[in-house]
Amino acid sequence: MKNICVFAGSSIGINPNHASAARLLGKFIAEKKFNLIYGGAKIGLMGEVASACLKSGGKVIGVIPKFLSNIEVAHDNLTKLITTETMHERKAYMYSDAEMFFILPGGIGTLEEAMEVLTWKQLGLINKNIYLINIDQYWDQLVDQLSNIVKNNFMKPDNINNFIEIKNENELHSIFNEK
Repeated sequence: MKNICVFAGSSIGINPNHASAARLLGKFIAEKKFNLIYGGAKIGLMGEVASACLKSGGKVIGVIPKFLSNIEVAHDNLTKLITTETMHERKAYMYSDAEMFFILPGGIGTLEEAMEVLTWKQLGLINKNIYLINIDQYWDQLVDQLSNIVKNNFMKPDNINNFIEIKNENELHSIFNEK
């Protein structure tokens, strides 16, 4: 069984389309018989993707550091919940078995996780697809900044292709029709 790692905000945000995309992603993961690996929370977009996957019959593995289990409110209905001591252990577990990565809207933690897997891909430590879910232009400034990094010769132009941008639910659907 293939594992899909999803990074997402612990907040729901203000745009209902982001929550809709999270639920759709969870549903597609379950329908294609993938396992979801994510941050373990029942709140925010993290909770939306996990609950939708579970509702559609999918298997969900949450990974949450002990100190965050109360702050991010650990999801209590998961297939498996792994509690780690540190954020580094959390990420190492999430990354180790993932076949691909999806990045939903989120805050600084989501951004940090996205930058880490993009860095790993650039360095050749992973060779897995990374999908940036850019619904309603949420990540446009990040995409522009990455282009600026290339323009200023701090990243090779080919590395801008280390992620696949998904701009709407139809594009998200087409990714799973290919699998």
